[in-house]
Amino acid sequence: MGNQITVRKAEGKWVVRAGGAVLGESENAIELSEGDLPAVIYFPRADIAMPFLESSDSRTTCPHKGEASYFSIETKSETIPDAAWSYENPKAGMERIKDHIAFYQSGKVAVEQL
Repeated sequence: MGNQITVRKAEGKWVVRAGGAVLGESENAIELSEGDLPAVIYFPRADIAMPFLESSDSRTTCPHKGEASYFSIETKSETIPDAAWSYENPKAGMERIKDHIAFYQSGKVAVEQL
């Protein structure tokens, strides 16, 4: 995998859903591409229903983006642990992802372009 990271405005409108609820919808999402990995959509915090997210103690460090903080999603029927992440203080060159949240796509969480 190469270390090339590209951040650009995601085209169109994007939505994130979990537990039968829409957690967020945005026309201001950004797309981060990193090497050969699939692109990741980052939603502005202002476009996410933050009461559905509970900050967790989990942290990871990316040598290119910095330290990631994680969130669990609280639905009516379950908690989906560490289903989202954010870079609160990204490294130089990655400032565009500050104040944005990305979600792991799974059978319980969907990120889709409308």
